[in-house]
Amino acid sequence: MSFSISGKTAIVTGAANGIGLAIGRHFVDRGANVIFADMDEGRLQHELGENDDERNFRYFAGDLREKLTLANLLSATLDAFDQVDILVNASRQIVLSDPLNPEDDGVDQMIQQNMMTSLRLSQLVAKRMIKQAEKNESGNGRGNAGAIVNLSSIAARRTVEGLMGYSIATAALDQMTRSLAVALAPHAIRVNAVACGSVMSSSLQDVLKDNPDFRKEIEAHTPMGRIASASEVAETVQYLCAPASGFVTGQIIPVDGGRTLIDPVHAPAH
Repeated sequence: MSFSISGKTAIVTGAANGIGLAIGRHFVDRGANVIFADMDEGRLQHELGENDDERNFRYFAGDLREKLTLANLLSATLDAFDQVDILVNASRQIVLSDPLNPEDDGVDQMIQQNMMTSLRLSQLVAKRMIKQAEKNESGNGRGNAGAIVNLSSIAARRTVEGLMGYSIATAALDQMTRSLAVALAPHAIRVNAVACGSVMSSSLQDVLKDNPDFRKEIEAHTPMGRIASASEVAETVQYLCAPASGFVTGQIIPVDGGRTLIDPVHAPAH
């Protein structure tokens, strides 16, 4: 069974830094064509340089909460590589929300950023994958017409003080993953999610700079006793996009070092 994604074309959102950037680079190193998509154009240029038609990757900058931007992202992908085989919805945002404040719009913000953007882009890309499969007669029921992977969080299963909006949004993202998996299975498109525990993302790096002792707290609540590297998430995402996972769909796979297996009381927020 093959783990190869060489020659496939992938869109990776949230790809200017952290986990999204790590996934995009991992895919490039393994021979995939990659569109790095993010709102932060300056960061994309800093990490990737100028767009070059001779390379197997490009970047696309824009606000993916806007429907027109999503359409332009797909068009840019097709202009560059003629097709799209993989979508990785890695764009995430974490903001605090007050469960008892009716004026707090944190829940709305988290659902829009972490779920609705992924849903709209998944719907758009799935339509293209279906069209490609019909043209190439590749939708033969073996899950090879396309793969969509959503980046979720164990916050969907664990309640953490101050993160109600994020928890609700990631729980919705998980159910969206399952629902799309059922809807797209007849079209040979697989949809899965990776639920991250404590991963050395850019946001966690910022937190640890301000509070170095927080690392010890995280490690104490993780059975494997460490924080994951972003590359470990990227490898799991590759598996979910490769033929090796051809009969896997609608699954939420934790990459958390066993964190969701133990008592969540007083567990840290990341």
